[in-house]
Amino acid sequence: MSRFLRKILGIGEPREYQIVKVRIKKEVVEGVLEACRNVHPREFIGLLRAEKDVITEIILAPASVYGNGLAQFHPHMLPFDFSIVGSIHSHPSGSGRPSMQDINSMFNFGFIHIIVTFPYRTYQDLHTYDKKGKPIQSEIVE
Repeated sequence: MSRFLRKILGIGEPREYQIVKVRIKKEVVEGVLEACRNVHPREFIGLLRAEKDVITEIILAPASVYGNGLAQFHPHMLPFDFSIVGSIHSHPSGSGRPSMQDINSMFNFGFIHIIVTFPYRTYQDLHTYDKKGKPIQSEIVE
């Protein structure tokens, strides 16, 4: 099990892991807010890479689709990489809640998911969820 997993997950049976808090580098948040503004009104999508217990990078998957009302990537085109811990995508509608489509598709890839909402200006426009769609805390770090 990675150090990132051990840091953010509760101790117990594997089926009972619970994410406590997600730490994200400030420069990653600023970059993703800008990316979302640049593709608006289309949805942005990326993958979250973590080192130790901090999300340090957004990865743009090959052949990603940034569309009106949808964003998708093809998991089979990704390299085998244990540092990828989840996904991030935007909701141009302004809703920070995951849709059933989000939970049934993107939330199956990894265990941390971030939804970025319009107007993509502040840290409050990021909404962090676990794999089941439950809100979790996030902390911006230098």
